Amino acid sequence: MSSSYLFYDIETTGLNKAFDQVLEFAAIRTDHQLNELERHAIAINLRPDVIPSPGAILTNRIAVSDLTRGICEYEATLKIHQLMNQPGTISIGYNTLGFDDEFLRFSFHRNLLPPYTHQFKSGCRRMDLFPMAVLYWLYKRDVITWPEIEGKVSLKLEHIGAANRMTSGQAHEASVDVAMTLELARRFYRKKKMWQYLEGYFDKETDAHRMRELPVAFRSGAGDHHQALMVGGEFGPSQHYQVPVISLGTSIAYPNQTLWLRMDLPQLRRTKADSIAATSWIIRKRFGEPGILLPPQDRYWKRIGKERSTVFDKNIAWLQEHPDLFQEIITYYREFSYPFIPNIDPDAALYQTGFYSRADEKLCRRFHSVAEEQKADIIAQFANPVPRELAERILFRNNPANHRSAYELQRHTYMQRINPLTEEDALVDYRGERRTTPSGALTEIKHLIQAGDLDDHQQLLLEDLAAYIKNAFGI
Repeated sequence: MSSSYLFYDIETTGLNKAFDQVLEFAAIRTDHQLNELERHAIAINLRPDVIPSPGAILTNRIAVSDLTRGICEYEATLKIHQLMNQPGTISIGYNTLGFDDEFLRFSFHRNLLPPYTHQFKSGCRRMDLFPMAVLYWLYKRDVITWPEIEGKVSLKLEHIGAANRMTSGQAHEASVDVAMTLELARRFYRKKKMWQYLEGYFDKETDAHRMRELPVAFRSGAGDHHQALMVGGEFGPSQHYQVPVISLGTSIAYPNQTLWLRMDLPQLRRTKADSIAATSWIIRKRFGEPGILLPPQDRYWKRIGKERSTVFDKNIAWLQEHPDLFQEIITYYREFSYPFIPNIDPDAALYQTGFYSRADEKLCRRFHSVAEEQKADIIAQFANPVPRELAERILFRNNPANHRSAYELQRHTYMQRINPLTEEDALVDYRGERRTTPSGALTEIKHLIQAGDLDDHQQLLLEDLAAYIKNAFGI
C-alpha cells in the first residue's frame, strides 16, 4: 500500500484535551519523498459551551469575534478524521504525539468517531518530528542552524523556523506552523539514512525488534532487565535530552505499555517500600512511540557524562544487593493504574469507558450516515449511556436552532453543570483536573490585565473575551 505523510497542526481554545476544542486545523499531504500533494485548512466555530482559555487567546491572538467564521465542530471533526484515516496515511507534526494527537483523539471520541483507527488501521500510523529533532541535534547537528536562547539550545518550532528562515507569518497559526514543520522535515530528509533510521522508531514492529536487541544489564527473579538510553525532549538540553534506563517489564493494567526505570537519580538508593513513588522515576513507553531507546554503545553513552554514568553503576549494584525491594519496585509499577473518576463527564470518558459494543459502534456509523433530521431517531437505541449523551450534545452543540426544543432540558442541565456556583463543583476530566468555568476565566482575565504585561492588542483581546463570557453565560 502506497503511503503518504499528512503534516498537520492544530490551534485550540486551551490545553484541556477533554473539554477544550480545536479552532484551526491545517494539513499538507506529501508523498514519501516529501513532495506536496494537497493542502487543507479548516476553521472551526467556537462551540457555545466552550470557554476559551485566556492564555490560549493571548498565544493564538485570535479574537473571539473571529471564532464564528468557520464550520461547526462536528462537521470539521468528520473531515479531520477522514483525512487522517485515508489508507496509508502517516500523520506527522511537531510534538503532535505530546499534545495534538491526544487532543484530536478526544475530539473524535466526543463526536462518536473511532478515536484510534488513524494509529493502525489500513496502513495508517503516526510519527513526530520533535523527538527526531532531538536526535538530529545530538548526532547530525550540521543539518540546520540551531537557535540558542539565553545560552541554551531551543527546540521550539518557532525559534527553529526563525533561525533558518523557513517561512513567514504569525507563529501559532496552524497553516504557518504546518508549513514550517514540512520545511524542517525536508531539511532533515537530506540526511536520508538518519531519517529512515529514525522513522523505524515509529513503526511498532521495528521498535519492538530494536527493544528486544538491547543488551541485558542484569537478571532478577522478574526476568531480564535491558539497558538503554531513553531520548526525549522532556529531559532538556542540560542532560543532552537523554537518561539511562533499565526495563522493568510490561504494565499489567495497560498491556501496551513497557516500563523503564530511570537510573541516573541518586535518590533511587534511598527507596523504601513506602517511598517508591517519591524516590524512583518510571517512564512508560508504547511500541512505535516516543521515547526513543538507543543502545548503550560508547558513542551514545558518553553523552550522559561520567557523573551520571557513575550514578547508574551504583544504582545497578544497589538493585542487585536489594532483590526483595527491587521486586517491590517492579510490582508497584507493573500493578499501578490511574484512579477511577466517579461520575466522569462523557466528554472526558474516553479512557474510562473503554470500547463500545459492536451494536453501539454500528449505531455510531449510522448516526454519521443519516440525514440531520434522522439522527435523533438513533439516539435512544444506544445501550451505553455515554454515546447516547454525546449524540445528544452533538445535536444541541452544533445545530442548536434545529434541535433546541427537542433537547432543551438536556442542554439546560448541561449548561448549568459547566457554569457551577463554585469552582469546587466544576466538572473534572480523566486526570481529575477541573473544567474551566466562566467565573474562573473572568478571574484569570482580571489578574492578567492587572499584571500589566500585555500590549494593547492583547489587552483588547482579553477585554473582548470577558465581554463574551459575561454575555454567553449570563454573568
